[in-house]
Amino acid sequence: MRILVTGGAGFVGSHIVDRLLGQGHEVRVVDDLSTGRRELVNRAARFQRCDIRSRRLPRLVDTWRPEAVVHAAAQASVVRSVAEPDFDASVNITGTLALVRACGAAGARTFLYISTGGAAYGDTSNLPTPEEQPPAPSSPYGVSKTAGERYVECYGPLFDMRTLVLRLANVYGPRQNPQGEAGVVAIFADRLLRGEPCVINGDGEQTRDFVYVEDVADAVVRGLERADATAVVNIGTGIETTVNAIYARLARAAGVTRAATHGPAKAGEQRRSALAADRAARVLGWMPTTTLDDGLARTLEHFRTAGAARA
Repeated sequence: MRILVTGGAGFVGSHIVDRLLGQGHEVRVVDDLSTGRRELVNRAARFQRCDIRSRRLPRLVDTWRPEAVVHAAAQASVVRSVAEPDFDASVNITGTLALVRACGAAGARTFLYISTGGAAYGDTSNLPTPEEQPPAPSSPYGVSKTAGERYVECYGPLFDMRTLVLRLANVYGPRQNPQGEAGVVAIFADRLLRGEPCVINGDGEQTRDFVYVEDVADAVVRGLERADATAVVNIGTGIETTVNAIYARLARAAGVTRAATHGPAKAGEQRRSALAADRAARVLGWMPTTTLDDGLARTLEHFRTAGAARA
């Protein structure tokens, strides 16, 4: 199958590209490299640097004529969405709308949209949160991603294009950027290995559902290859883990005894989050296979190896 992956130079997107190539698919990548890195793009994939809001996008999609699309490109910073909601909306809403229309017009048969779970549902006592829970985002990022879902679901039938929305929990693993505001696992792993102090926002008792990136890539492949999969599907473990616990596990694995310091909580941040994955098991035949301890160990080893290579 000929598959277009937007954001394929990013953390999650590059793992998706690798998995699709491993399954024998022909992959084309679009990424503006604003947060992605060219070196993360598998050399077996064809690459084009392009913003999804660019006027060049429809012509590019029409030239490539993808059979399926994985839309992973996004403005994914909650903090930036609060500070720059217009920019957030231009990428996550206007960019998504332009892409889904271009892909539909080019004859794509499947459009898989990578969305957010925790930021979509917002703070709720219904945990683990099922897909039936009405979205109640507490940040512009959550608003823009759920708006993107609606556009995808609207335009899919207009172009006779199957659509599938995957709402991801907090993804972690190798290649995640430790310099951003998101990705607490990557930030802690990098700083612990450098011997630098780690700062936890707020009291650290906020919880997240941490799902390993290779498990996410597996869910995407299953979603593309199951022709009857058309729904909103959570991709998570259903397990809450506090930020304090993540730091403690990583510090122990890195052989660090120094405690983390605490700073102020960030605006728009949820208190608790975990996603029910029952529908993923039914619709995709998917369940997470990587335990948190195994995933953290692999992530730590990745940053250790990367640090050694830089030295």
